[in-house]
Amino acid sequence: MRRQWILLLGLATLALASASAWAQDEHAPSVSFQVWLEGLRAEALAEGISPKTLDEALAGVAPIPRVIELDRSQPEKTLTFQQYMERVVPNSRVDKGRQLLRENATQLAAVREVFNVQPRFIVALWGIETNFGQYTGGFSVIASLATLAHDGRRSTYFRGELLNALRILEDGHITPEEMMGSWAGAMGQSQFMPSSFVSYAIDFNGDGKRDIWNTKADVFGSAANYLVKSGWDGSQTWGRKVHLPAGFDHSITNLKISKTLADWQTLGVRRANGKDLPRVTGMKGSIIFPGGKGGPAFLVYDNFKTTLKWNRSIYFAMAVGHLADRIAGR
Repeated sequence: MRRQWILLLGLATLALASASAWAQDEHAPSVSFQVWLEGLRAEALAEGISPKTLDEALAGVAPIPRVIELDRSQPEKTLTFQQYMERVVPNSRVDKGRQLLRENATQLAAVREVFNVQPRFIVALWGIETNFGQYTGGFSVIASLATLAHDGRRSTYFRGELLNALRILEDGHITPEEMMGSWAGAMGQSQFMPSSFVSYAIDFNGDGKRDIWNTKADVFGSAANYLVKSGWDGSQTWGRKVHLPAGFDHSITNLKISKTLADWQTLGVRRANGKDLPRVTGMKGSIIFPGGKGGPAFLVYDNFKTTLKWNRSIYFAMAVGHLADRIAGR
C-alpha cells in the first residue's frame, strides 16, 4: 500500500510539474484552439475568403503536437561544411540531376527563354529542396500553419502565412487535401511558403493554375521567377573556389566586402588551379570561407547572394552552386 501511495504521489507530482512548465512557457497559447480558430475564420471572411473555402479548409483541423515538437527542437549537432556537402550533394543526386536536366530540356529551355535563368541552377534547387520532387512533405499545410499560428512563439508570422494559404485555396490553385508540405508550411516541389507562392509562383503552362505540387513547368517557371525578381543575372555564374596568396588579409573576407574581379586579381587571388580570374569588366565578388578560416576559400558573385534570398544558409547556397556545376559537368 505504501508503495502505491508513493507511486501515486510521484505521478501527481509529475503531472503538476508538467502543467506548471506549460503554464510558464512564454509561448503557450493564451486561448483555446477552437476560440482562436473562430477568430481566424472571422478575419479570413473579412478579407474575402468565402465560407465554402473556409468550411472545406478548416473542417476537422486540430493542433498537431509533432509540429510544435519540431518547432521547439534544436539540431543535436551542427554538420561541418564538408559533412553538409557530402550529405546534400552526393554522387547519386548529381547523376539524377544530369538525367533530369536532359529529360526536361524542352521545358527548361522555355523557362530560360522567358527568365534567362540557367537550367542547371533550377534543377539544382529542385534537387536540394525536394530531391527532384520526391520529398515534398507529409503535413497538411493548413493544419501545420494553424498549429503554429495558434502557438505563441511566432503566431503573427504564421497567421499571415495561413491567411495566404487560404487565399491560394480560394483562387483554386490546389485543393486542401493536395496542399501538403513541410511541418512549417513550405509547399510543393519548390518548397515555397504561402507568401512566396503569392509573390512568385506562376502558371507557366497556362492551364489557369499555379501548381508547384504536380506541374513541372510551373515548378521550374516559379523558381526562375523567384530568382529573377530577387536579382539573378543569367549572364553570370555563382562563384568559384580560389587560391589565396601567402599573407592574404583575411579581414576583407566576408559577404559585406565586395570588389571587382580585377581588384581581387591585383591582390593575388587566383582560380583554384592557379590561373587568372575571369576578365569581366565591373563584375564583383566577395571571398568567404564556408567551412571556417583555414578551410577552402571561395569567390562568390551576386548570384550567390541572390540564392541566399531563397534560403539564408551559406551552406545551402554553396550546395546549390556546387550541384549546378556538377550537373553541368564542371
